[in-house]
Amino acid sequence: MHRFRFLPVLFVLTLFTCLTANSFAADTVKIGVLAKNGPVKAMKKWKATGDYLTTKLPGKRFEIVPLDFDAVNPAIEAGQVDFFLVNSSMFVTAKVRYGAKAVATMINSRQGQPLKAFGGVIFTLDENDAITQIGDLRGKSFMAVKASSFGGWQMAYKELKKAGIDPNADFAKMEFGGKHDNVVYAVMNGAVEAGTVRTDTLERMAASGEIDMEEFKIINTQKHAEFPFVCSTPLYPEWPLAKTAHTDDALAAEIVSALKAMTADAAAAKAAKVVGWVDALDYAPVESLQQALQVGAFQLAQN
Repeated sequence: MHRFRFLPVLFVLTLFTCLTANSFAADTVKIGVLAKNGPVKAMKKWKATGDYLTTKLPGKRFEIVPLDFDAVNPAIEAGQVDFFLVNSSMFVTAKVRYGAKAVATMINSRQGQPLKAFGGVIFTLDENDAITQIGDLRGKSFMAVKASSFGGWQMAYKELKKAGIDPNADFAKMEFGGKHDNVVYAVMNGAVEAGTVRTDTLERMAASGEIDMEEFKIINTQKHAEFPFVCSTPLYPEWPLAKTAHTDDALAAEIVSALKAMTADAAAAKAAKVVGWVDALDYAPVESLQQALQVGAFQLAQN
């Protein structure tokens, strides 16, 4: 008979445990991050930012959710994340399709330089006398990173289109290497005659001794004030942190305030290789690029 006396107590304890677990779940804020180099590296880079926000916003627990390229849009559409950090072009797609809103822009740290913008680089081997300007790329083999890569393809694609080059019709061969470094090696080893990567890739690989910058020639060179890297395109704003349509504006404001207070020597900044964060920049130029190329949110059905 005594054991039945404990049943109400056990029931209350069980109910309390369930309610407590649910309250914790409700306070979990999920941040999706583009895992362009795989989930392990994404977590290594961004987990500290989640931990930082958890300490700055009492009562909230921030969880980093690595997403590969193909998982980003479904996760946003299904409401599986509250915020997300992806390349600038992928953000514009989410903005147009799902009502996402940029709330902050990272200040990237590249080769010790604090940068809020980046570009694309079109290059070939210096010894390749057949290619000296962008029009010479007609009839040549070419490699980019991915069709959805902003700095590793879409920026260069717009410059090619301005020059009257249709990559699908005018290249002898068009390939995607998957990673920026793969494109550089493909050009260096003669697998393709030219390629494109995001700015700072060549300088980074040269600094680590993987390549010699003197072996490469930059095509369609463009100079930008106070921008330290070789470049072939206009500059566009760095990756944004964005909120999904269902996410509360007040929470977003708290997060932005915390991120803007992050110093360059903070553990989270060092792990993410950022100098800090600023209020969201203007991503209209990125949207204009998508419209011009009919990619991302403006991709034609037949494509």
